[in-house]
Amino acid sequence: MATTKTAAVVGAGVIGAAWAARFALAGVDVRVVDPNPDTSRIISEVFANARHAWQELELDPESLTRGSLKIVDSITEAVVDADHVQESAPENLEVKRTILEQIDAHAPIDSVIASSTSGLKPSDLQATLTHPQRLVVGHPFNPVYLLPLVEVCGGTQTEQWAIETALETYASLWMKPLHVRVEIDAFIADRLLEAVWREALWLVHDGVATTSEIDDAIRYGFGLRWAQMGLFETYRAAGGEGGMEHFIRQFGPTLALPWSKLTDVCELNDELVERIVAQSEAQSGQYSVRTLERIRDRNLVGILKALEANDWAAGNVLATQRASIREDSSQFSQQLSLY
Repeated sequence: MATTKTAAVVGAGVIGAAWAARFALAGVDVRVVDPNPDTSRIISEVFANARHAWQELELDPESLTRGSLKIVDSITEAVVDADHVQESAPENLEVKRTILEQIDAHAPIDSVIASSTSGLKPSDLQATLTHPQRLVVGHPFNPVYLLPLVEVCGGTQTEQWAIETALETYASLWMKPLHVRVEIDAFIADRLLEAVWREALWLVHDGVATTSEIDDAIRYGFGLRWAQMGLFETYRAAGGEGGMEHFIRQFGPTLALPWSKLTDVCELNDELVERIVAQSEAQSGQYSVRTLERIRDRNLVGILKALEANDWAAGNVLATQRASIREDSSQFSQQLSLY
């Protein structure tokens, strides 16, 4: 069960709502604030998806105490006694700074303030804070309630205790915190995603492939390998008995060939945007967002269970989570027997 008792989630979009679900399902009392009048509906729908996914993973025994989830009207009310604050506002530096300043003014001095930003540097985010030493980046991956990875990065003014506390908090939510030791734009995972995304845009731009064909190339091919071995381990296996050295020496020279456009950016003009939107609509327009989320979650559940059965990668995190929940459930049952 989570070590953090109370958390505040500031911003309840796709990421913030999923954070709220992850915290609550892990037994943390959560207060959520967002000016969107649809916040209550969004939180309810996302939490329903999250709980359904956890039930499919057999991680949601009825005897396990969940945290409360409350929507409040102000940042002050949300953060006033929070152990951990997760800011998930739009990806705009000035907007985030304004919100973080309000959080900083009202959150307990010993609480950690974490930003879900996918690319902004923590040093830039903390520059205008009165207590910058407790700000970290806690960058998750969607859906937050299922994917265990969260990148943790400190800025130039972040103190070590804040990083260690954030790592401990996320681990107690049954996540896989990855400490990004060097502060760079977009951290680690999004650097890799940006490279693939840029190439994909060029392929659509140049008429080489449609959005559906590009997705097929990933989901029927290397995406399946990446889900369980990542990049370097996949290539180590591809090197055969010669391993990584053989692979690099055989395929390394191809990097000098003009295959990629990683240093070029295609213009996202109206024509390209309309083409991408039209192709995406043809590909998946028959599904609502919530339906797509359920399909995604169901497939992720199956992948996670397979990895758990093989004691591998993200399956190890799931196994730890399952054992922890069983222990908590057993302790709960023992406490009931005393009455």
